[in-house]
Amino acid sequence: MKKSEAAYAQQREVSKHRELREQVIDAIAQTMDLYGANYSFGKLYGHMFFENQAMTLEDMKEYMNMSKSNMSYAIRSLLDAKMVTKLEEKKDRKDQYIAETDFFITFRNFFTMKLQRETDIMLHAVNEVIPELTAIILAEDTSEEERRECLQDLHKLQHSVSYYTWLQQFIDQLQGGKFIDPE
Repeated sequence: MKKSEAAYAQQREVSKHRELREQVIDAIAQTMDLYGANYSFGKLYGHMFFENQAMTLEDMKEYMNMSKSNMSYAIRSLLDAKMVTKLEEKKDRKDQYIAETDFFITFRNFFTMKLQRETDIMLHAVNEVIPELTAIILAEDTSEEERRECLQDLHKLQHSVSYYTWLQQFIDQLQGGKFIDPE
């Protein structure tokens, strides 16, 4: 095989490799989109997932067609989800980031964050409403129809407290690694 033919074959292999990588990156982005994360943030995570080194925002801009402000927002979102870590050491005075590549860990981090937020929001609202509903039920001037509706609501909310208590236990166990055993 001539030198130019070998170079062409190698370029085809690299091109096919990049094509296959892009296919997985797109799947990562679609999957994150399913769970409420921004598709382009998923693409950024996908590119970072395949990098074997830390990246700066400038490095990331080579892969993504995003403004610097959107890139910063994307990185903050990925940092919040613990899918990306900011390294202590800088590169040319620029922050460096690296993706978490263990899907068991990213699953745990992402879902415990989302489920904890849901639990906190709902329990806060329910715990504020239950005493007020109880007061309406116990008030002498409450009509029987309103009392009946408040009792129905109270029953539903008390059931939701049971659910969110169970969910909090699930979150605690998930964070502790109970359900993650890849072996």
